Amino acid sequence: MCVGVPFQVVECSGGIALCTGRGGTRRVDMTLVGNQPAGTWILAFLDTARETVTAETARLIADALEATERALAGDTDLDHLFADLVGREPQLPEHLLAAQALSPQGTKDA
Repeated sequence: MCVGVPFQVVECSGGIALCTGRGGTRRVDMTLVGNQPAGTWILAFLDTARETVTAETARLIADALEATERALAGDTDLDHLFADLVGREPQLPEHLLAAQALSPQGTKDA
């Protein structure tokens, strides 16, 4: 399985960026997102940038990755890593809400 890891661009030139993140410092192929200025956050899969993300999105993804590592190590105190989710009901993404509204049954099973 390929897992996306957030990295911040340190420098970028010629389609390759030097990036830092929880995975250390890496050279990342920027072909799919184009050269990005220093400070830009990207989501990389197998050392290839797939999309640019906000700093907040990068933090949420990094927290989820940390929670996964901790859970695999047996830690169960993980709520602080999902502060954006704790204490609220799950929400469908916009595209699924639209599909649900168009559902002939009009049920939440869409």
